Amino acid sequence: MAISFDNALGIHQHTVGVRERNAEVISTNIAQANTPGYKSKGMDFQKALQAATSEASIGLSRTDSRHIPASTRVTGEVMYRLPTQPDTGDGNTVDVDLERNLFMQNQIRHQASLDFLGSKFKNLTKAIKGSN
Repeated sequence: MAISFDNALGIHQHTVGVRERNAEVISTNIAQANTPGYKSKGMDFQKALQAATSEASIGLSRTDSRHIPASTRVTGEVMYRLPTQPDTGDGNTVDVDLERNLFMQNQIRHQASLDFLGSKFKNLTKAIKGSN
């Protein structure tokens, strides 16, 4: 009997990649906090997740171990974020406190998905081995 990883792992296999991409965007904002004219960016998590799940359902399969696997790179649309603080005079719209908060929230959710996937893999391993 074949195991369907899409059914076994659910949406969490996709959320990990989207969360990683979101962390990259937020870290870039924090790194550019002192760059004049830099505009803060963000991504719509729901849209990126929807894109990741729809791309995954295309169903490319490897019929030979020598085939190159399909890319699983998350390409969620990155958009400019509306400023939450008044202009400081240099045109930079990064609110470092907000970005740090968003980064922490994203990391907590990312870790939750990793923990969930870890428990799913443990259960799959137990099922395959037939142990309790």
